[in-house]
Amino acid sequence: MTALEPRDAEVTPPTDAVQAPDDQQGGVLGRDLRALSIGIVSVVFLIAFEATAVGTAMPVAARELHGIPVYAFAFSAYFTTSLFGMVVSGQWADRSGPLGGLAGGMSAFAAGLVLSGTAGAMWVFVLGRAVQGLGGGLVIVALYVVVSRAYPQRLQPAIMAAFAASWVIPSVVGPLAAGTVTEQLGWRWVFIGVPALVVLPLGLALPAIRRTASGPADPAAPVPPFDRRRIRLALGISLGAGLLQYAGQDLRWLSLLPAAVGAALLVPSALGLLPRGTYRAARGLPSVVLLRGIAAGSFIAAESFVPLMLVTQRGLSPTMAGLSLAVGGGTWALGSYVQSRPRTEPYRERLVVLGMLLVAAAIVTAPSVLIEEVPVWIVQVAWGFGCFGMGLVIGSTSVLLLKLSAPEEAGANSAALQISDALSNVLLLAAGGAAFAALGSGAGGGGHAVADGVSGSQPVAFAAVFLPMAGVALVGAWVATRLRVKSG
Repeated sequence: MTALEPRDAEVTPPTDAVQAPDDQQGGVLGRDLRALSIGIVSVVFLIAFEATAVGTAMPVAARELHGIPVYAFAFSAYFTTSLFGMVVSGQWADRSGPLGGLAGGMSAFAAGLVLSGTAGAMWVFVLGRAVQGLGGGLVIVALYVVVSRAYPQRLQPAIMAAFAASWVIPSVVGPLAAGTVTEQLGWRWVFIGVPALVVLPLGLALPAIRRTASGPADPAAPVPPFDRRRIRLALGISLGAGLLQYAGQDLRWLSLLPAAVGAALLVPSALGLLPRGTYRAARGLPSVVLLRGIAAGSFIAAESFVPLMLVTQRGLSPTMAGLSLAVGGGTWALGSYVQSRPRTEPYRERLVVLGMLLVAAAIVTAPSVLIEEVPVWIVQVAWGFGCFGMGLVIGSTSVLLLKLSAPEEAGANSAALQISDALSNVLLLAAGGAAFAALGSGAGGGGHAVADGVSGSQPVAFAAVFLPMAGVALVGAWVATRLRVKSG
């Protein structure tokens, strides 16, 4: 595996000829790419449906399992184990292609859902989310490698836009379906029902990937062994992130010990897995990787608490709380579509800056509904604009990452991008969860407070989550000015 070093401006990005044969130039739905495109977009569709459906059922699951005080663990456990899965998937793909990582990842993804859906205690529920995260980490990096190998560079923005578009239907149908199932049958069926959908995308995607993107990037080169050092770093970053999350939720002096051990494991591991210069926002690839983490972490950390805030503070049902975010799927897809147009390429950096400003504005607006006089639809409108901004940012960072990566680096660099994404999610969820736990989340953990909309948690606890995340997003707007390497 190639070391993750920033690439100089003089390095020529991969050409269309390297990435795909000439007979695949008709478009993402052309004859040779049609089955592959439908298959991998179906995989993203499944992941999107799970994310929107499970997020809607999560507050009720946490209440029934007496887990409101550790609510953030249900989200961060996913991201913590996905860090390890991403590194493994990157090496797996560079060594033998993305096929194995995708198949194994989807299997673990489904197994984790079943484990959470049958949980009788909160720790089992969180364990299931961890298994699911391992599968998700394997899958997402494998998909990026598929795109880098099977699609010419001119079609990569289009397939990334298709990934974003595949969130539209789940974002509308997912919360409604999950809320209805939760209220009528129980939250467990939301988790247990999703794995049945795994068979279809696997049946479509795997044969097409075997034909177009299997094997090492350079079949003539010797097959590289697994880099044991990077595997150790992956274990270190996952364990360190988990310990920091635990310390953030258990606010006692004794928690300083796991926090210190977690930081000692996480910091050197992250430095070894991310491109040099990432933490100082060096121009080019390091800033692309850093921005991805800032954008995803600040947005997801805030979004994770939106349904809980609407249920506990404004008395919405789980269905209505989930639907308050439904419009975001459409605007996210719209933002991704805008960044994919050839005419917007010269303005990509400005679009990304605009996207981060919209994300910051959405996050800072959301807690205004803690004031009773503010209508709850304000969250829906704000989140629609925020998701449009995320479509601009996520789509652009994905395109720039592949543009700056040679074929043999696609797995490693894609893993770095996803590690930044997931690690930021873990750390910012840990920070938000600690603030939430310290300022009153425990009060809402018992009885039927969540289900009945009783205001158990203190409003200031939610404000302590959203306002710092808006500040983080503003930092991302500055990082967005450093995505391109200055010529000369």
